[in-house]
Amino acid sequence: MVAESGTKQQLLNKVSEIYDWLDLELGDECELAGRCDGCGKCCDFEAFDHRLFVTPPELMYLAANIGGENVQPMTRSRCPYNIAGKCTVYEYRFASCRIFCCKGDVDFQSRLSELALKKFKSICIELEIPYRYTDLASALNSFAGH
Repeated sequence: MVAESGTKQQLLNKVSEIYDWLDLELGDECELAGRCDGCGKCCDFEAFDHRLFVTPPELMYLAANIGGENVQPMTRSRCPYNIAGKCTVYEYRFASCRIFCCKGDVDFQSRLSELALKKFKSICIELEIPYRYTDLASALNSFAGH
């Protein structure tokens, strides 16, 4: 994907900036954002009746921070990083994991998600990375070689 170390660092910095921005937006709008109780129910996508989508920069950021060899395939409907009800990659979690909250305002979440996606797409354009908006299972399975 991004081979050159300078380009890779640039990507990591840009994704980190987006995540910092998201965390600030969510903190500033806590009434609209809702409050996550950390129950982990939303990490079981089938049971919660939703799907999570990610972009290449997000997946590359996760892989760079946990080690590419530690990217797990998704073999069930539950996120492979949710173990015993806790997110084991919380610091590096995807934008949708940051934005979505069971008790949040859906319109606020949608607007914030669209803004984040524009930012991720601009990273792809700038760094010449093919842009895809892929469901998490497909993205993880492809990255992990399954």
